[in-house]
Amino acid sequence: MRVVSLLPAATDIVASLGRAADLVGRTHECDWPAEVAAVPVVTSSAIAADRSSREITTAASHHGSALYGLDATLLADLAPDLVLTQDLCDVCAVSYRRVSDAVRAMDAGPRVLSLEPSTIAEVLDCVRVVGDALGVPADDHIAALAGRLAAVRRAVAGLPRPRVAAIEWLDPVWPAGHWVPEQIEIAGGVPLLATAGEHTRPATWKSVVDARPDVVLLLPCGFPPARTLAELHLVPELPNTWVLDGPSYFNRPGPRLVRGAEVLAHVLHGVDFGVTPEEARTVRSTTRASGS
Repeated sequence: MRVVSLLPAATDIVASLGRAADLVGRTHECDWPAEVAAVPVVTSSAIAADRSSREITTAASHHGSALYGLDATLLADLAPDLVLTQDLCDVCAVSYRRVSDAVRAMDAGPRVLSLEPSTIAEVLDCVRVVGDALGVPADDHIAALAGRLAAVRRAVAGLPRPRVAAIEWLDPVWPAGHWVPEQIEIAGGVPLLATAGEHTRPATWKSVVDARPDVVLLLPCGFPPARTLAELHLVPELPNTWVLDGPSYFNRPGPRLVRGAEVLAHVLHGVDFGVTPEEARTVRSTTRASGS
């Protein structure tokens, strides 16, 4: 089967099901596993990758639905049987409407499958849906993922539960919603500023400070740790602040969210899941301080 993935999380799912070789097209942001680098890129961004959080926010508000470009000619030339896309967030990937318009213009339209999970259960269901579309049984894979989540719960059972603020954008401040509060809860923490499945809104650093977190997680959407560290000056002196790999384990609704829960169990309770400094690093360990 010829598959074009217009969503990094969908690329993760396809690869986790053992069908990365079926990918004939991907987004410019699909970076896992490493072999997808050889797959043709059919999308582009109107915003330079080296912009600051504030510059990206401003540019995104100006570009609106034109934030991402789609090479419709290349998409047609690739002749996919299946196109994986989303309709959850226009600033996360190419919009569903643009994909639908491009597919309608093709002589032989492929199947378009939109993935829109907002909770971990829905993410696991997407694995099943993609597996069905690919003709790959996914039950064993889903059971293995669920088993790993259960192992995290067991590892932190009975331990004190710290109050945790997870931040998915730094300027403006944006609390992480959707599945991240569930990851925190599974890893033995109490999520602040957002509830499971919620699409959050911008906040302020004062509201973060006022929530009195014991731990602060910085996991900006699309920012690898090095990019986050470069903007650490935006963050007030909050206690126990960690920089995490957002794109790999927290921003994208795919199977690697499970690894994110394992990472959090290490961050919150020191549980040994083999977490590396690239996955999570503490940048501040201080007493509670006032912010701005």
